[in-house]
Amino acid sequence: MMRDIEKVLITHEEIVQKSQEMGQQITGDFKMCTDQPLLVVGLLKGSVPFMSELLKSIDLMLEIDFMDVSSYHGGTQSTNDVRILRDLETSVTGRHVLIIEDIVDTGQTLKKVVGMLESRGAASVKVASLLDKPEGRKVVLDADYVGFTIPNEFVVGYGLDYNELYRNLPFIGILKADVYA
Repeated sequence: MMRDIEKVLITHEEIVQKSQEMGQQITGDFKMCTDQPLLVVGLLKGSVPFMSELLKSIDLMLEIDFMDVSSYHGGTQSTNDVRILRDLETSVTGRHVLIIEDIVDTGQTLKKVVGMLESRGAASVKVASLLDKPEGRKVVLDADYVGFTIPNEFVVGYGLDYNELYRNLPFIGILKADVYA
């Protein structure tokens, strides 16, 4: 896999450190919300490594659920067709919800998910994303917690994929263009 990586953008150590910082901030921000456990919603599949790292540093009672939401459908750019492939099993009514995402790129997927959870009666919906790529944004949406802001490059690793590959890299790397050209 390493031969397909043009450059390591963010190391594993940097991801771990940033996850700890974000977890402490989230703990502080939700500390007063003690009526129910925080509902943490991971967006499959890309969020899993980051979510696993982040949760280690959130010192709160919480529940975990997942949604499978897709707008890429195997390519390198969003298709603008956001599909809910797996919905939550947990009701969000009256709950504080923290969505965990690997990357905010166009913002379209998150905007749909946030709107959906708000319409279902969530008390609040916040977003924590490992990466933010503001140059790719097509809708107005900002994550509440962001690990790293990155340039408009196609990145893989730490949950991010190209055709379901490279998710298991322990870092964020720029994929060589000839791999997906």
